[in-house]
Amino acid sequence: MVRLGMFLGDRYEILEKIGSGGMSEVYRARDHRLNRDVAVKVLKQEFNSDRSFIGKFRTEAHAAACLSHPNIVHVFDVGDEEDIHYIVMELVEGITLKTYISRKGKLEIRETIGIAMQVAQGIEAAHEQHIVHRDIKPQNIIISRDGKVKVTDFGIAKAATNETITSSTMGSVHYISPEQARGGYCDERSDIYSLGITMYEMLTGRVPFEGDSAVSVALLHIQGEMVSPRQYEPMIPVSLEKIVLKCTQKKPEMRYRTVTELIENLKRALMTPDEDFVRMNGVNSNGPTRVMSQDEVNQIRSGAAMGGRVNGTEYRDDAYDEYVDDREEEEKYLQDYEEEEGMFFDDEEDDEEEEGRKSDRIYAIVGIAVAVVIVLLALFIMGKTFGWFDFSSKKGTDETSPSETESVGTEVLMPDLLGKTLDAAEKELEPLDLELKLSYSESGDYEDGQIMEQEFPEGTPVKRHTVVKVTVSKGSKETKVPDDLIGMTREQALKALRDAGLEPEFDEIYSDTVEEGKVAKVSPGLGTAATIGDKVTVYLSKGEETKTATVPKLLGKTEARAKQELTDAKLDVGSVTKDYSNDYEEGEVMSQSIQGGSTVEEGTKVSFVVSRGKKDTTVRLPDVLGYSEADAIATIRGAGLEPVVGSSVYSDSVPVGLVVEMEHDPGTKLEAGTTVEIYVSKGPRPTEPTEPEPTNPTPENPEPENPEPTNPAPADPNGGQSPDAPLPDQNM
Repeated sequence: MVRLGMFLGDRYEILEKIGSGGMSEVYRARDHRLNRDVAVKVLKQEFNSDRSFIGKFRTEAHAAACLSHPNIVHVFDVGDEEDIHYIVMELVEGITLKTYISRKGKLEIRETIGIAMQVAQGIEAAHEQHIVHRDIKPQNIIISRDGKVKVTDFGIAKAATNETITSSTMGSVHYISPEQARGGYCDERSDIYSLGITMYEMLTGRVPFEGDSAVSVALLHIQGEMVSPRQYEPMIPVSLEKIVLKCTQKKPEMRYRTVTELIENLKRALMTPDEDFVRMNGVNSNGPTRVMSQDEVNQIRSGAAMGGRVNGTEYRDDAYDEYVDDREEEEKYLQDYEEEEGMFFDDEEDDEEEEGRKSDRIYAIVGIAVAVVIVLLALFIMGKTFGWFDFSSKKGTDETSPSETESVGTEVLMPDLLGKTLDAAEKELEPLDLELKLSYSESGDYEDGQIMEQEFPEGTPVKRHTVVKVTVSKGSKETKVPDDLIGMTREQALKALRDAGLEPEFDEIYSDTVEEGKVAKVSPGLGTAATIGDKVTVYLSKGEETKTATVPKLLGKTEARAKQELTDAKLDVGSVTKDYSNDYEEGEVMSQSIQGGSTVEEGTKVSFVVSRGKKDTTVRLPDVLGYSEADAIATIRGAGLEPVVGSSVYSDSVPVGLVVEMEHDPGTKLEAGTTVEIYVSKGPRPTEPTEPEPTNPTPENPEPENPEPTNPAPADPNGGQSPDAPLPDQNM
């Protein structure tokens, strides 16, 4: 069972589910080998045990894998893993044509022609590989975001061979051709019918036949009359209407014989839409011979006995064979579904067997008579040619004039006919009574249609009425490969090679110089001599090739060795940086931008980092004594350490606010980030204060204990000195 995130083939990672069909589911996946998104179609689990479904699934892979065209979804890979069968395809971002029609209702004329031409070109590429899609419908046509139209789902495709293709698998019932509905043979013209129905829906917004069941719709494809698309949309030009009607004719021989013819008409309709240039085909009377069954023979006999009626239906001689074929296939188809629809068909009894035998005898007599007439006619022509019935020389002179007698049996000189056209030669021989007998051959000296050999050389006498044998040139088989194919589109190269008489085969190669979808190479080379009918292989460009490389493992290698290995792997060296590492020695690669062993495109840049070795994490403690607290903190942090301010201390020598002490001595080596404590001065230690002597308060108006007399004292002869004090030295 498919799960999101799982890998298929060790390569495709399932990302999401994007669609589901009748027998498969489609997922978006990532191709890790080529670094691109792809679509993975997985067969549903319920069909894993059904060999027929597995066969159809593989048929789709094989049919689409051999096709390479811009208008066909490419198949990249196919695989089986346990019970999962899957196909890896190109991922086309867009919507189906069915969804596009549903959104717009109906499409414009030029838009319809453009889409139809792209689809037809994809079908043409498949038909060139003898692949018949058999299920062309809007659901199997994808329109990408850039407007490119691609055909997908070759689930019931068949490889066309020279034998008749019979099909027990029907395509979508609204788009199948009448021959598919009958379960009969189908070829490339069945795809043309389905494309015609698709164009009908694009122009009108509806399919031409609707019914209550698949059987009723299929019967309408066989028997029903299609309403002209112009009745629903009068603006459809007459050319496009007739293209659709020609594509959807019930008889394959009345449709376009090839998709190439259809493309040419679509191009012309795009240029001159109102020109009535489409010519409907008549029924081909030169169809392939096939053995008729005994039942068919009995029907013919009974039909002849009933006066030109088979199963109650009148017929004409020139269309009777087609009627018998169609009627038998219709009855076979209807009988397959009679129980579902409640329809019963009674076989008519041959009540006129005796009359049929009489008719056989009549036919035999008529045939003998016709054969006798043919033999007599052949004898007459041969006698005329070789002169068996020429009795003119035995006639008497009384029956012819003298001049006529003279001309009969006389000789004339043979003229030079070499290099002349048949018309010119006949005019020159007419007065000489000479006739020509023709044969054809290739010639490198004479152009197509010129006489290259004559039986009698110039000047040879020959009798009148002689039949002269001449050989007419069919032109030369020699041609050459056109020398201007490089850069052409697929269609341009196809036309140029076919004009040169060569048969192109297409393949694809990568090219750095030619844009995608155009001719990049031709084999044999340009201007090479070739023979008409030779095959020439034309290689269309797939654009620049996505070359991949494996990223080398660079870890542990030197920078020079890493650069050399990237160059050898065709990868570019990106940025080279350096960093510390405890795991790698100095100079060794310690990491790379893309993991070693990964698959990337050539030329991808790969960056890597070179080790500086182990990083020294120790630092020296700076001397911050005497620094202010703020400066000390900044300095220590700048050194890679973490400062912590401790309690302030007294200092008689360091002013207040400056660092007075450190936890470690300056210059000590410490691990980065270590915490370092510093101490800030709060100034000198204060002295202890002395106890003051007590004092009595003085009253405002103290009364002296011994009041002095009010009279002032006389002047002290000692100058205010105490009487006990020594007297000053008089000798001084």
